[in-house]
Amino acid sequence: MSENKKGDLWPAIGIDLGTTYSCVAVWECNKVEIIVNEQGNRTTPSSVAFNESERLIGESAKNQAALNTTNTIYDAKRLIGKRFSDETVQDDIKLWPFKVNSHDKEDKPLIVITYKGQKKQFSAHEISSMVLLKMKETAETYLGSVVKNAVVTVPAYFNDSQRQATTEAGIIAGLNIMRIINEPTAAAIAYGLDKMLTERKEAAKNVLVFDLGGGTFDVSVVRIDKEVFEVKGVTGNTHLGGCDFDIKLVNHFLAEFKRKYKKDMSENPKAVGRLRAACERAKRMLSSTTETSIDIDCLFDGIDFRSTISRAKFDRLNMDFFTSCIDYVEKCLSDAKMKKEDVHDVVLVGGSTRIPKVQELLKDFFNGKELCKSINPDEAVAQGAAIQAAILSGVRNNQDFTLFDVTPLSLGVELFSGIMQVYIPRNTTIPTKKVGIMLETVFDNQESVTFPVYEGERPIAKDNNFLGKFTLHNIPRAPKGHQKFEVCFEMDDNGILTVSAQHTGTDNKNQITITDHSGRSSKDEIDRMVKEAEKYRAEDQKHKHDLNAKHALQNYTNKTWDLLKRCGKQIAENVTQVMAEEAIDETTEWLEQNFDVDDANIYEEKLGLLQQICDPLIDLLA
Repeated sequence: MSENKKGDLWPAIGIDLGTTYSCVAVWECNKVEIIVNEQGNRTTPSSVAFNESERLIGESAKNQAALNTTNTIYDAKRLIGKRFSDETVQDDIKLWPFKVNSHDKEDKPLIVITYKGQKKQFSAHEISSMVLLKMKETAETYLGSVVKNAVVTVPAYFNDSQRQATTEAGIIAGLNIMRIINEPTAAAIAYGLDKMLTERKEAAKNVLVFDLGGGTFDVSVVRIDKEVFEVKGVTGNTHLGGCDFDIKLVNHFLAEFKRKYKKDMSENPKAVGRLRAACERAKRMLSSTTETSIDIDCLFDGIDFRSTISRAKFDRLNMDFFTSCIDYVEKCLSDAKMKKEDVHDVVLVGGSTRIPKVQELLKDFFNGKELCKSINPDEAVAQGAAIQAAILSGVRNNQDFTLFDVTPLSLGVELFSGIMQVYIPRNTTIPTKKVGIMLETVFDNQESVTFPVYEGERPIAKDNNFLGKFTLHNIPRAPKGHQKFEVCFEMDDNGILTVSAQHTGTDNKNQITITDHSGRSSKDEIDRMVKEAEKYRAEDQKHKHDLNAKHALQNYTNKTWDLLKRCGKQIAENVTQVMAEEAIDETTEWLEQNFDVDDANIYEEKLGLLQQICDPLIDLLA
């Protein structure tokens, strides 16, 4: 289908929803276009802030973080789909300046902020929905039309609840999520298209995608044969990335500050927030220089803090993380049943792959092999998502394009013994359907059987991630082991799992599509979040309208005053000119005294009155 025959699903965009930065792209004029935000930047901070008057998303949120630490939220992706009691969540809470509470009834983390003088609580996927909304609006501004459809990416090692929470975030943002695809798979698609356009080679390639971002790490091995993309293996850590390297630096300088000045500032969110921002800048600098400085005026108790950090010291602080990344590479190759010599290209994705020591260790592991840097590590994931969106919407003419992804975690049910019976092993190609594994009753005269569904690699089911459960009732009474059940596990292209069980020899069947376990939101809860999102968006639009009206009045006042001063001598001073100058003075004074007025109607009324007086004079001077 050509681009001039766009269907109902167009426009469709690709969004890389990142931990620290997000990126949006669209397929246009037979290529991928990265869409810049209002500041002209190709990536947008995944930050959301609230203050006394407005909600801020992206650049504006990050820019005011130092002055509004407890109400500026970042790294929400590290909470999405997780339980409050999760060890990694508890570790992160200690370092974030914003407060995170537990849901009263469920073990869900809730972010607590103050907005317009009131306490508010948001789930991680509500915050992520705000970032998605920002990317949606950025695309709408560029395309000049409403955008409803998107392909959104997630780390390959995201579990089911994290994927579902990401889908819910899209729904809350007003998006139809056409597909959730893995970040390294999206990057491989972008790499494959780049190679097809530049090299025109027919030979199949095994590509290892090394994706080290701001908060997550994935390794995938993808076999690319013309336009068939087959994922052979995935592994990773959803809690490893650039922000962990930042934390190492923060802890290093906190200790140095305490040693130098005998003061502990670790409990001061504002000071730690400013230090963390400085550490992030230092980390970036160390990718291009061997030493850099930290220089923060009045950091804590009036103390100006200055220090230096070398690349060698940074590497030593984070060497455990870096070597862990290489261990994951080795594991992924093992899962894919490949040797390092079988890999044709190593593709770097994610901003943290710019760290020289990471590149050095990776290159050494592959015996000096040059790393592929032909695609932008910050944009490759969004590019691949945009290509997939174009294919799904029928815009990109690519009927031969085929994508075979894999399930990152094993899936199964808990047996009576507590052991997890695996039905779909990790790294199974999806979509997949496994049928025919039999279970049987374990008690005499058992009349119902419950099937608890889990994902994970631990042998004991309860050590894994619980997905949900369902029960078969009305089973005829019989001795144990006599009644048997056929179980079916089915996973679709989006990684959505349906599990069913049927009593053999009868029509007694039940199933669950994993949508309502403890990590999910109910339909009513999602509807509430959608309504709240619409309310916040309306408030944002009103605030923007109010500001535009205020700026219109300010601009008219300033321009008219300048015109009078520059051209007023062309006419004899008269009553109209005096009235205009007096009106401008009065308006300027009113603006200075009422700078916090948040009502477009008042500004528009003031502008209308001023124009009645000044426009005739402007026409005379023109």
